[in-house]
Amino acid sequence: MRFNPKARLDRSQVQVRRGGGRGSGGRGSGMSLPIPTGGKGGGVGMVVLVVIVLVVLGLTGGLGGLLGGGGSTGSGAVTPRSDEEAVATSELTECETGEDANENPDCARLAVVNSIQSFWREALPEQTGEQYVDADTVIFTGTVDTGCGAADSSVGPFYCPTRDDMKVYLDTSFFSAMLEDQLGAKGGDFAEAYVLAHEYGHHVENLLGYLGRTRTQQGPNSDAVRVELMADCLGGMWAKYATTTEDTDGNVLILELTDEDISEALDAAAAVGDDRIQERSSGRTNPETWTHGSAAAREMWFNVGYEQGSFEACDTFEADELYPS
Repeated sequence: MRFNPKARLDRSQVQVRRGGGRGSGGRGSGMSLPIPTGGKGGGVGMVVLVVIVLVVLGLTGGLGGLLGGGGSTGSGAVTPRSDEEAVATSELTECETGEDANENPDCARLAVVNSIQSFWREALPEQTGEQYVDADTVIFTGTVDTGCGAADSSVGPFYCPTRDDMKVYLDTSFFSAMLEDQLGAKGGDFAEAYVLAHEYGHHVENLLGYLGRTRTQQGPNSDAVRVELMADCLGGMWAKYATTTEDTDGNVLILELTDEDISEALDAAAAVGDDRIQERSSGRTNPETWTHGSAAAREMWFNVGYEQGSFEACDTFEADELYPS
């Protein structure tokens, strides 16, 4: 992945919170990648599970209660923040151009966020008729307070869909300590881009009301799995058009994606498949406990988005088959 040296980066889309942060103090759960925690008997634990655990945490009314508006679909489910509600200045003062993104990993993450949001501002209204609402990414260390509750570095990247939050949270140590070391992914710049694109896929689902349709909580064909596979597909959609995304001055943000970049994304998608994680942690799989889908399914749906580039193709709630034959 090579960024355009002339592109200007928008630092307002990424916040940096060191050793803690502000939040609404609400209780709840974000949409996260599945993380093995080495529970008793080598079983798989999922930290900051998908929205499924809301009832356990004491929220009533299912996901509709979390989103507000009874889980209604479309733009009525969420409200954009006003300029006055924008929070903290980014610490990424060294990140100004695409050239900085080519040299600095933090600037590269900022450039990827800029590209993802540039894509969805155009694609969402064109393909669904709904307007896109920007969502910040929060890079944190230690712990962070969110509208979905407090989180620490062990939770992995996640998206908080509450009306007063709607942000992606990321401790960048996840990529080396968890994605590569514990989950066995080969890593790489575009593996990180895949993770960010997946979490922004959840934001798009939130804007369209799909998160409010999550009823069944576990199992290979559950609503929870459909939500996760859709987010993979939406990440693939962005990848297909990533080299067409622009900064506010009309400069292309990403000049080139290679086959190796896409390979890194697919490898990362497979590494966070439920079956792959269960096999690594316990030596066996149990599809009835899946919340994110198999490695093969996650690769397949990223490819669906990357090859077809349409939201209709990514609508896993309309799909008869979620898994490759």
